[in-house]
Amino acid sequence: MSGTTRNKIAWAVFAFLAIGVGFYPVLYWVTSEPFGLLLGKAPALLENQLWNIGFYGHITFGGIALLTGWSQFSKKLRTRKLKLHRNLGKIYVISALISGVCAVYIGFHATGGWVASLGFIGLGLVWLYTTLKAYLSIRAKDLGLHQGMMIYSYAACFAAVTLRIWLPLLTMAFGEFLIAYKIVAWLCWVPNMFFAYFWVRKKGISLV
Repeated sequence: MSGTTRNKIAWAVFAFLAIGVGFYPVLYWVTSEPFGLLLGKAPALLENQLWNIGFYGHITFGGIALLTGWSQFSKKLRTRKLKLHRNLGKIYVISALISGVCAVYIGFHATGGWVASLGFIGLGLVWLYTTLKAYLSIRAKDLGLHQGMMIYSYAACFAAVTLRIWLPLLTMAFGEFLIAYKIVAWLCWVPNMFFAYFWVRKKGISLV
């Protein structure tokens, strides 16, 4: 298999996962009974209006960020349809910032106590910082910094995908959801940051 073929397959898998998980929040809107991550929440929390705003704001705008962000890495889109690239980028930034703020808030109520809370709050803060930095850098016409920070930003956003890959595997490995959830609160995004670091280095982008 040639390198070009492998790259095309990797790109197709990347886009498929981003789109698939990007539409996943729709299930929370159309299902009347709690399911998924809501099953582990206390009834009092599920009735808390502010928490519900945070939760649904996070998953909805996070889904939009996933759906729009992956296309930003397409060279064809950037070169042939620059206006569309910019408009999708604006949607991504707005969605990521809203979802990130919501993520930090609901992180304080994460299942699994302080270990999980610190993991998800840390993810939210990293996502907010890298997204805001990416936006400010393109406003300052620093294309290199913008590209580098967008890689980090979407790596944080893609934690929504890696979480759903790791969580069932860890649950089967440990035989207990709670242990798996505490681990995945960190595992869903820290390796993504290392991947982003090496990707940025490979592209020769300076973030200084």
